[in-house]
Amino acid sequence: MTGGALFDTVLIANRGEIACRIIATCRRLGIRTVAVYSDADRNARHVRLADEAVHIGPSAARESYLRADKLLDAARRTGAQAIHPGYGFLSENAAFAQACADAGVVFIGPKPSSIQAMGDKREAKALMQAAGVPVTPGYHGDNQEPAFLQQQADDIRYPVLIKASAGGGGKGMRLVEKREDFAAALLSCQREAESSFGDARVLIERYIVRPRHVEMQVFGDRHGNVVHLFERDCSVQRRHQKVLEEAPAPELSDAQREAMAQAAVAAARAVDYVGAGTIEFIVGEAGDFHFMEMNTRLQVEHPVTELVTGIDLVEWQLRVAAGQPLPLRQDQIHHRGHAIEARLYAEDALKGFLPSTGTLQVMQFPEATAHVRIDTGVEQGDAISPWYDPMIAKLIVWDEDRPHALQRLRQTIDAVRVVGVTTNAVFLGRLARQADFAAARLDTGLVAREIDTLLAPLPEADDAVWMLAALGLWARTRASPTDANASPWALRDGWRIGASAPRYIELSAGGETRRLALQPHADHVEIGFDGAPLHVATVAWSAPTLTAALDGVRRNVDVLVQGTQVVLYRGEDRYVFEHVDPLHRHAGAEAHAGAVVAPMPGRIVELLAPLGTKIAKGTPLLVMEAMKMEHTLQAPHDGVVKAFLARQGDLVADGAVLVDFVDGDAETAA
Repeated sequence: MTGGALFDTVLIANRGEIACRIIATCRRLGIRTVAVYSDADRNARHVRLADEAVHIGPSAARESYLRADKLLDAARRTGAQAIHPGYGFLSENAAFAQACADAGVVFIGPKPSSIQAMGDKREAKALMQAAGVPVTPGYHGDNQEPAFLQQQADDIRYPVLIKASAGGGGKGMRLVEKREDFAAALLSCQREAESSFGDARVLIERYIVRPRHVEMQVFGDRHGNVVHLFERDCSVQRRHQKVLEEAPAPELSDAQREAMAQAAVAAARAVDYVGAGTIEFIVGEAGDFHFMEMNTRLQVEHPVTELVTGIDLVEWQLRVAAGQPLPLRQDQIHHRGHAIEARLYAEDALKGFLPSTGTLQVMQFPEATAHVRIDTGVEQGDAISPWYDPMIAKLIVWDEDRPHALQRLRQTIDAVRVVGVTTNAVFLGRLARQADFAAARLDTGLVAREIDTLLAPLPEADDAVWMLAALGLWARTRASPTDANASPWALRDGWRIGASAPRYIELSAGGETRRLALQPHADHVEIGFDGAPLHVATVAWSAPTLTAALDGVRRNVDVLVQGTQVVLYRGEDRYVFEHVDPLHRHAGAEAHAGAVVAPMPGRIVELLAPLGTKIAKGTPLLVMEAMKMEHTLQAPHDGVVKAFLARQGDLVADGAVLVDFVDGDAETAA
């Protein structure tokens, strides 16, 4: 690769959907790709898509994806001229960028000095102040003594934000609303920062009340050119992690947009920035904005910018890294329409957003069109492991304006079909229909204010839903040989001489078990609850869709069956049933009664509850770390902790018994 020509071979030092995204662009440009993978990713989609793949170590990221020496060795062995770090892992690691340069390999990203300057939030704030970019008031100094930081927070006045100095992605960040909560929040924040970034230092900032999070996409080249590609609104967050992102940011005046754009370009110029970067601003209720941080990499939410500008940002990264100038001048960059992105995660939102691991036994998305884009790093049959971020896919939609884009987002979320792990699709669907979001009344506290509504229990199934689930299970499990010569004995339609035999299906949901009777006939089915009058239904099945006319009311629903689980989708609602086999009931259903078990694999961080003392439902019992986030397990009911069955620092498996927790008081527990 010489004279600004594009690379022959690029190694992708990342995984998941971003690795797949980079491979797609490289393939379009005729660039050969090399993937890297850990033990957990041996059969991952990005490995299957790349031209070549190199194993770099065990599943733990610190032993594989975070090993610069292994990545550079893989580049040397495969003849890769450049390394694309994606986002996450080593994408904002100045030492890795320098190591690439020392090894004669192009780092597809900014200069090490730019990463260094913006990588420490405290130093970045000082640099931005010198460049005339407005910053949020706070303490960004070196003194990390807890008592001193407590005093700084008191002086700034609550509420304050504690933020990991080297952090990002919402990790190592805590909102503290009153003085007495500061010490515990600081300890948790430092612990999470050390675990995620290897750096426990923090800064303290005034929390802007009802803020919006608006960021500017910037791009620089090696010829002194810097442009912006407009803004994105990322205000819809949970625990400082983005959930929905959109472009352009709604309800911004042209004057605000221009002032923010100029500040972003000035920020990029201040560090001689090259490549793709994001300047993040916090916007107050009065329209004032303050610099928060710069992400010196491509962002997870970059597709919304691509859809409104028509620009492939990965292609721009490759061209700039190869020494070419930016493809367009500022006056040639325009935006059209509106795009929104939703992050689909393997997590159980209704159970405190606990990560969900397992095999994607069913994974179906709407077909990609000019209006719908699905970015994913997994396919049906792949596993979601506990080792990495639990993202399944990014659902991105575009239309001519925000109302139409929002309607497409709702339809796209409603059409997601995943069985094998629990997803946050119900949460996303409710959020997409939330009144303030629909009206673009956005701020970073929206999710927290509406959390009770967003996480309300799933609707209880009415009689019709129970019958539709049974009909779907029955229709799916009937043998339907396509071979005209197939044996009639293979048909499980209940036929016998004289009349069809009744079929009984037992389902359970929400702690209730019901037995349904089905009586097949030539052109219809009679169905009802055992011992009750039967209803007449006509059924048509085209997997996974069941079309059933029940007592003359026609309904179209999707029914997915995997093992004993039956999942019925009706519009935005989802109902989950267990198919109960009366000949194989689980004899150990009560095996863990009185115990608190691990909801996922992870590491025990801290034991919180006292032994032998009665505590109330909801009292924190212990803290687990999984997928780089801390999760607090709480008492399921009033009772007593008889014993902890795991110690601080222990690695535990999914389903491991952690706490011997019993009803009653200390005397009866003893």
